[in-house]
Amino acid sequence: MGQFDHPNVIHLEGVVTKSSPVMIITEFMENGSLDTFLRQNDGQFTVIQLVGMLRGIASGMKYLADMNYVHRDLAARNILVNSNLVCKVSDFGLSRFLEDDTSDPTYTSALGGKIPIRWTAPEAIQYRKFTSASDVWSYGIVMWEVMSYGERPYWDMTNQDVINAIEQDYRLPPPMDCPSALHQLMLDCWQKDRNNRPKFSQIVNNLDKMIRNPNTLKAMTPLSSGVHLPLLDRSIPDFSTFSSVDEWLDAIKMGQYKDNFANSDFSTFDVVSQMTMDDILRVGVTLAGHQKKILNSIQMMRAQMNQIQLPSSPPTVPSLFLNPPTDQKSWTSAESAMTSPNSHFQSQKHGRF
Repeated sequence: MGQFDHPNVIHLEGVVTKSSPVMIITEFMENGSLDTFLRQNDGQFTVIQLVGMLRGIASGMKYLADMNYVHRDLAARNILVNSNLVCKVSDFGLSRFLEDDTSDPTYTSALGGKIPIRWTAPEAIQYRKFTSASDVWSYGIVMWEVMSYGERPYWDMTNQDVINAIEQDYRLPPPMDCPSALHQLMLDCWQKDRNNRPKFSQIVNNLDKMIRNPNTLKAMTPLSSGVHLPLLDRSIPDFSTFSSVDEWLDAIKMGQYKDNFANSDFSTFDVVSQMTMDDILRVGVTLAGHQKKILNSIQMMRAQMNQIQLPSSPPTVPSLFLNPPTDQKSWTSAESAMTSPNSHFQSQKHGRF
């Protein structure tokens, strides 16, 4: 770690070995870990600022890859942020120096070792083969974490469910308001064949182009008839299972606004389902991240309520997806609002967004 010298890699200041406990001293990063920082500032950054963070992380990883190091635990929790929003790769507890052929450096860990499933490439999970290409897969997950403001990848799915879904070519969908160019880069990082994934140098170049030409970030992910829609976990309760608006607000972790809704006479689902962003503002929800979360959930509520009169859906197809919204923003918002979205995947077998 002491040999690393890059603006996007945490700097080692020193070590303490002659007293207990043994300590590693690094530069101080005022904003702490990236995942927590994003959750605390949900919705507060521009797309360009988020891309700037991603560019910094990619630059740090390019440096490590050029030095033949594989991180093996790249995740937003292991990225630290300073007061200037500079992101630095840290936590090298699982990193390894690669002495193999630099054209295809491979580290094979001992079987049975613990690995972070949600961030780990399929070949690393199955064969314990870690390379810079497996770090690229993990970087794609970090991209998703950043664009979703620290949401947990694959939500509350079990590790085995994640493994099974990835094996069946399902991939995480774009976070809400994620530009299509960024989601495509994520999908490139998640190619099953590691040889088809971009190198970190290519990722840095792509992000630099986006920063220089922000217009490329304006296009949102479109729907097409050739896309395989995400499957919905039928164990997820629909809105009819909530007995009150208060219970719904608790479920989406917005319970602090119970009194706001009640005092503004938004006390039934029929009324709440018709709320607009202006209504949410009038209720007194001022934080952009909270506005987004509540509006997303309302749009999903409306979509589910509109399906109540339809015939029962086939057992493997949720009613929401029988007639998905045609408006992209509505679709993305509805998709992102599920409180237990085990189904938020799209299959690369049938094309991409």
